[in-house]
Amino acid sequence: MFESLLLFVAAFVAAAISGAAGFGGALLLLPLLVATVGVDKAVPLLTVAQFVGNLSRVGFGFSQIHWRPVSQFLLAAIPCSALGALSFVQLPQDLVIRVIGLLILVFVMLKYFGWLHVGKGPLLLLAGGAVTGFLSGLAGSAGPLGAAVFLSLGLPPVAYIASEAVTALVMHGVKSVIYQHYLQTDMQFWILAAIMSCAMVLGTWSAKRVIERMPRERFQQYVAILLAAIALYMIVHG
Repeated sequence: MFESLLLFVAAFVAAAISGAAGFGGALLLLPLLVATVGVDKAVPLLTVAQFVGNLSRVGFGFSQIHWRPVSQFLLAAIPCSALGALSFVQLPQDLVIRVIGLLILVFVMLKYFGWLHVGKGPLLLLAGGAVTGFLSGLAGSAGPLGAAVFLSLGLPPVAYIASEAVTALVMHGVKSVIYQHYLQTDMQFWILAAIMSCAMVLGTWSAKRVIERMPRERFQQYVAILLAAIALYMIVHG
């Protein structure tokens, strides 16, 4: 009972953060899941919870989704996330997370100093989709990296959140199919998944009410600062 309540609260907080910034929920949930359900079930359970959370973000902001960059990103992200999911048990998780953190920090610094000149075209989206998809399959989520790519498009807050959520939703769907095929899940697993999924929907709805009132420039600055902070945390702690 206590475990279920703890995961419900954690999932609500994680969804509120993800719903306001487009990322960050997985970073909060993964250590807690490892401690409560073990390493083997932590990544698949995180994937199910994140799938529902992203589905909520897509639903709440559906009318503002920018489908062209989404499709370009997914063109590379789908096969690479499948490849990463097939390989996720073969590499140390702390190493993968540190690599993700380093990539995010480099990207944010390049954007901040104006050294990133790949523009907003398909090159950035294809490359970002490939790297994000593969690392997401390995570590359960690479949301901050995908968020960094979509942040460069300069979209309004709700459009940014919903568009990035579409790509995360599809990648989590691909990984869920692969994890289900290779890993055994029991009734307790799906009960916890349902509890966390309800919390993710509530947290996402709460976050949307906040970002709808936030100016675009202020929102961009907020997300960039949070990206850099999370990247440093991932590099240090793995």
